[in-house]
Amino acid sequence: MRIHVLHENNEWLPPLRAAFEAIDLPYTEWHLAEGGFDLNAAPPEGIFYNRMSASSHTRGHDYAPELTASVLAWLEAYDRPIVNGGRALDLEINKVRQYAAMSQIGIEFPATRVAVGRTAIMETATKMGVPLILKPNRGGKGLGVQLFNDLLTLQTYLESELFDAGRDGTVLLQQYVKSADSSIIRNEFVGGKFLYAVRVDTSQGFELCPSEACRIDDAFCPVGESTEERPMFEILDGFTHENHAKYERFLAANEIDVAGIEMIIDEDGKAWTYDVNTNTNYNPEAEAASRRTGTARSGPGAIADFLDRELFHAANPTLAAAE
Repeated sequence: MRIHVLHENNEWLPPLRAAFEAIDLPYTEWHLAEGGFDLNAAPPEGIFYNRMSASSHTRGHDYAPELTASVLAWLEAYDRPIVNGGRALDLEINKVRQYAAMSQIGIEFPATRVAVGRTAIMETATKMGVPLILKPNRGGKGLGVQLFNDLLTLQTYLESELFDAGRDGTVLLQQYVKSADSSIIRNEFVGGKFLYAVRVDTSQGFELCPSEACRIDDAFCPVGESTEERPMFEILDGFTHENHAKYERFLAANEIDVAGIEMIIDEDGKAWTYDVNTNTNYNPEAEAASRRTGTARSGPGAIADFLDRELFHAANPTLAAAE
């Protein structure tokens, strides 16, 4: 038996490969940008780890999430153990359903409305007032998230060729929450349990994939304000928050094992949750500064350790049942 990693981006895998190889964890990779499978055949044995990303279309992998959803349905039909299965993928690629799931657990997020079409977006924005955030229902990495401080700028944007409603045409309009220090906090979870929190500097925008820096276009302002120089990613050792218990309940309720959950703490100290990433990456510089590199306290190391235990339980069901 082995780990089967379902993904579409080779550039994100080296840290995970290194962590797997450090503990001799057997694995194979399923690159699902394209391809197929035999529905009449049984899937191989093992643990299947889904790392499909909502941003796959930005790499030309337009239908990778849909192919992955089909693969996951096939695996589930044969009762194959999956880490981040179909429900996790559904929430990864649909923020509306993500927020609906949050509300069931009592997780607070900023006031949010949903609209399709330029006219509906403008009418909704007029009712909500500014400043507000515009974000696509399916984006990934913070792509397409923009702050509008006045309605005229929003209308100009909607009437321009720059307007992009995202993959499904659905747009979320969200109350703008101003961070006390131009940052967000990303809470990392592995095995459904809190691992660590990382402060992310948003002064240069909101495309926050740990593997990539964002570029600002002046025409329409991405979220964020200027701030003093600090590392973009900084692990907050010892950080705890009352939301962590709710986050763990949310993950358990939605069968999500690995995730990064992002929140903003406003100027009054109130935390607002605004995004769940079920395909999470880790910043190597931040982990090195926190002395986590190469240990089970790092993101990749914790995932490898978790999958190793899952693989043992799958191979030894009697022992797993006795635990």
